[in-house]
Amino acid sequence: METFSKIINDEKPVLVDFHATWCGPCKMMAPELQKFAQNNKESIRVLKIDIDKNEPTASQFNIQGVPTLILFKKGKVLWRQSGAMSSQQISNAVLPKI
Repeated sequence: METFSKIINDEKPVLVDFHATWCGPCKMMAPELQKFAQNNKESIRVLKIDIDKNEPTASQFNIQGVPTLILFKKGKVLWRQSGAMSSQQISNAVLPKI
């Protein structure tokens, strides 16, 4: 089984979506994130973390609001943003950094 730590320390960049089931903007963004993941599956991994089920991880990264996206590569945070985004906005923000 892969651990969160192992995943974010990988060579392949990982975009982590910290979300919650009760969060309206998270629900709106879900299909956009799925579209981004599908379009970029060769170059980046997308991972969803439910903050209510993974409180220690959410605390570790000081998640104050959801959705919050964090881009990791080899354990380093390359980019972070809170708030819903479209697939195109995610691409514009993330892809130049990987």
